[in-house]
Amino acid sequence: MTILDPKPSLAIPPEPVGSLVVASRSIVLADRVIPGTVVMENGLIVAVEEDRVLAQAEDWGDDLLVPGLVELHTDHLEPHYSPRPKVFWEPFSAVFAYDAQIAAAGITTVFDSLRAGSDGDSVSLGARLFALGDAIERAKTTGLLRVDHHTHLRCEICSDDVLDQTRDYLERFDVRLMSLMDHTPGQRQFRDEGKLRDYYRGKKKGMSEAELDAFFAERKALHDRNALAHRRALVATGHDHRVALASHDDTTVGHVAESVADRVAVAEFPTTVEAARASHAAGLAVLMGAPNVVRGGSHSGNVSARELAEAGVLDILSSDYVPVSLIEGAFGIADIAAIGGLAGAIRTVTKNPADATGFTDRGEIASAKRGDIVRVRLVDGHPVVREVFRLGRRVS
Repeated sequence: MTILDPKPSLAIPPEPVGSLVVASRSIVLADRVIPGTVVMENGLIVAVEEDRVLAQAEDWGDDLLVPGLVELHTDHLEPHYSPRPKVFWEPFSAVFAYDAQIAAAGITTVFDSLRAGSDGDSVSLGARLFALGDAIERAKTTGLLRVDHHTHLRCEICSDDVLDQTRDYLERFDVRLMSLMDHTPGQRQFRDEGKLRDYYRGKKKGMSEAELDAFFAERKALHDRNALAHRRALVATGHDHRVALASHDDTTVGHVAESVADRVAVAEFPTTVEAARASHAAGLAVLMGAPNVVRGGSHSGNVSARELAEAGVLDILSSDYVPVSLIEGAFGIADIAAIGGLAGAIRTVTKNPADATGFTDRGEIASAKRGDIVRVRLVDGHPVVREVFRLGRRVS
């Protein structure tokens, strides 16, 4: 797995508070859960006092103290920008609304997933990539964003214009993660064309079988024309810019071998147990969707995240399209022996995603790490985020 040093961020962070001291009976460390006190100074953790409640501490009692969540793949900016078909909100406003919802879910570091490459699907926002990128960068310069934002560029490798868009975006913006996506009918996530047809029938009411046939044929032609050459070019571009790479929807051992050869760091959403096992064995961090955990399975009919957790090959959870699913998904796998209890479950949404993308300054409650912490209360077994702090300052 390739670990990269993150580039300097141009974002203006919140001004850290002088000091913050918090006590809890359940502080979730990277390897265990302890009672004690966490001391933060100027945005960093300076001490973790086990079995001690310092006199000056704010006592959270039975509420859990967990690290700020690290989200590598969320498409949730899109519904804020396009809340209805053919309706586009002002992007600067959309970024702030999205940021607030991300923070409320306990996420303190987020990789905003933006699509590069035009898509024949009319609801695609790929053509508006640069409007969103500009809005995010403008929002960063205000110093008012609650969450630390980075870009995950989702590259549709079969698209005719994906290379130009990706290269232009990399020249203009800071990108920390690039994923290599192929949504061709009959391939990877959509290897079952019947289920894909059902999806489009529901999504595009009135689309006839003949129209679906033509749409699928067009996508297959794009794959034949572009997939191999574009993937090679995108991999080279990513490495040249020192951007961490992610595979997407690997299905076969052959797909995984290709990902290993491309030196990817993260295996996003493998669709089979075989692909997940091979990825994990090769040192790729296996990422699955937290909604898959919460719903009890994949909405696409692929392998369940819980099955991979039980097999010991699940490393990272992502909220994908429901921000609150990240904390819910972590608690939802805490009972699985192979995960390693609550501490291991929380690692899948904190330390593991941070490490996989080179962010060694966050993702755990430990001295010298960032003061990114979340207060969580269990209500009827459900985790409820009560307070969120980034660099020691409350942001939600």
